[in-house]
Amino acid sequence: MKVTALAGGVGGAKLLVGLQRAVAGSGELAAVVNTGDDAIVYGLHVSPDVDIVTYWLAGVADTERGWGLSGDTFEVVDALGRLGADDWFRLGDRDMATCIYRTDRLRAGATLTAVADEIRRRLQVPTRVLPMSDDPVRTTIACADGRVLDFQEWFVRERCAPEVSDVRFTGMPDATASPGVLDALSDADVVVLCPSNPIVSIGPIVSLPGVRDALREHPRVVAVSPLINGVPLKGPADKLMLAAGLDVSATGVAASYADLCDAFVLDAADHTAPGDVEALGMSVMKTNTIMSTHDASEALARRILEP
Repeated sequence: MKVTALAGGVGGAKLLVGLQRAVAGSGELAAVVNTGDDAIVYGLHVSPDVDIVTYWLAGVADTERGWGLSGDTFEVVDALGRLGADDWFRLGDRDMATCIYRTDRLRAGATLTAVADEIRRRLQVPTRVLPMSDDPVRTTIACADGRVLDFQEWFVRERCAPEVSDVRFTGMPDATASPGVLDALSDADVVVLCPSNPIVSIGPIVSLPGVRDALREHPRVVAVSPLINGVPLKGPADKLMLAAGLDVSATGVAASYADLCDAFVLDAADHTAPGDVEALGMSVMKTNTIMSTHDASEALARRILEP
């Protein structure tokens, strides 16, 4: 079985771990990962979602925080702070080494896709990790107070506090999907939209030319709700969905995917009426979507991949 998953953030990374385990020895997995969260920090090209996904798949992630590397130290960023530099973006020392490597390779002319593949191979990750685009696309947040912030400024520095009036993807009109993305979608037996933020994790990926059409044409696309009873398990999906005019519920997520998906996965404890989602043209599956362990992630993955 060939599986392609669209992902970003911790929820996406957790399900990818399950999918990687589920297809091991009998299939192939490709992860198309959001790069709208990318930023230049400390002069380095940081790809938070690509690195989160890669670290989780490699088994080296800090699973308590959700991001970064297990056991990492923060000597460099602390030293920068003592020198008077802004140190709100807490990049660990070994995590910073990944970003130094990426930045040097990009300056040498390598693409983001090539560098991501080099890193995942060195970390012995069998899953193909495909940044959604080699072109610079940046998620920006228009705040109700009139400021326009880069996503990391809003998410990390401001801790998601400013009210959001709009979400924008700067650079999207000139961007194309990275090499391999459209082929990974068309070749897959199943495409999975992970329980990632539908606005800033899945949204940028499906906004790239050709991606939405490829999903519409695919015979089996399954999405997993990142909300349970209107509450995201992690992250600010509720605030961003509200700004996008979506109902903050699993039904709201399903509505945003209505033209893309054939099936939608609800948590077993979610009070959403399956008929509300079925009215959008999708079949409904109810199961446990809380991935508190790798075994739980694998169980969810196997449930999704059932014929």
